[in-house]
Amino acid sequence: MTAPTLAAYAALDAWIDQHFNEEVRFLQALVRVPTDTPPGNNAPHAERTAELLKGFDFDAEKHAVPAAEVHAYGMDSITNLIVRRRYGAQGDSGKTIALNAHGDVVPPGEGWTHDPYGAEIEGGAMYGRATAVSKSDFASFTFAVRALEAVAKPEKGAVELHFTYDEEFGGELGPGWLLRNGLTKPDLMIAAGFSYEVVTAHNGCLQMEVTVHGKMAHAAVPHTGVDALQGAVHILNALYAQNDEYKKVTSNVAGIQHPYLNVGRIEGGTNTNVVPGKVTFKLDRRMIPEENPVDVEATIRRLIDQAAGECAGIRVDIKRLLLANAMTPLAGNAPLVDAIQKHAHAVMGEQLPAVGTPLYTDVRLYVERGIPGVIYGAGPRTVLESHAKRADERLQLEDLRRATKVVARALADLLA
Repeated sequence: MTAPTLAAYAALDAWIDQHFNEEVRFLQALVRVPTDTPPGNNAPHAERTAELLKGFDFDAEKHAVPAAEVHAYGMDSITNLIVRRRYGAQGDSGKTIALNAHGDVVPPGEGWTHDPYGAEIEGGAMYGRATAVSKSDFASFTFAVRALEAVAKPEKGAVELHFTYDEEFGGELGPGWLLRNGLTKPDLMIAAGFSYEVVTAHNGCLQMEVTVHGKMAHAAVPHTGVDALQGAVHILNALYAQNDEYKKVTSNVAGIQHPYLNVGRIEGGTNTNVVPGKVTFKLDRRMIPEENPVDVEATIRRLIDQAAGECAGIRVDIKRLLLANAMTPLAGNAPLVDAIQKHAHAVMGEQLPAVGTPLYTDVRLYVERGIPGVIYGAGPRTVLESHAKRADERLQLEDLRRATKVVARALADLLA
């Protein structure tokens, strides 16, 4: 395939416009199969996705992660999918480009005005859990590849669709599992993202579970116990005080500001009239690319132990739940950035910045293995606009259309 012409790009756009209603229906079908994680029973969604892809003559390899590994991880089922599309004669040179999106999502939560699994369309937007993050890019990536094959007809190289189901738990049994088992080794990769920026770096994430032990007692004689909740409050105050210190540490990566810590879940106690003997909380510490994860974890453990030691009768257990390294750019990602920026400018009429994001993603697992990658896909300008992980998550359908065109055009360039 020679370098695409302006007419070839226009033909790609036209194919996507002609098939856009079909793309929207494809996304609706994906959104209507729940993938709440936890509990993480995601194999049924993979089966449905494979069935839908079969309708496009795309054969999806089903890679079921062994149940023992999945259950030990805290999930119910994972089947990761790979669709391999090879172009040209066997042995022809050319790059393999992977497109990765994850199907697992956080539970819907409360406050929805639309069915979280209804995929309802209103005012040009589709509502539902995972419409923006990231079942939308199951659709954009699939239809970009379909357009590529129908119009550009590449003669060398390959594209792989990686549809995985473990991003919410860290990705180790999603892309990490596929890579560790030698099931894929692409030259370049693009992962699900939003339409108005190309993300080249992201934060790391450390998640920990802290159990504070005291001693239960009747509330009428509280002096006979040790209040684990009071101990937990003292530890939490020490942790939250660190957030003010984190603001003084700034990142040099555009789009990333400073480290921060969040406590997202607390549980404990047995009844209103009982001094709580045990309280557990889970914390999330976002790490900027410049930080050393080992040092960050050691500092937090030391802070917790010190605060616990200031409370008589209190002891703590600390368990690491997740350690996701930050993503830093690889020099080889320049062709990806250039192609996406070039075509986003043509399709959307604006120059997209190449920036970092405070999120953490599966892309780091590819980058850690030397595979240059970026984050780009269908979505709004900000996470806040998408309502990702909040009620009424939504996707503007025009963002889906535009992102599909940008990805199809970029693939045509990269495989030329």
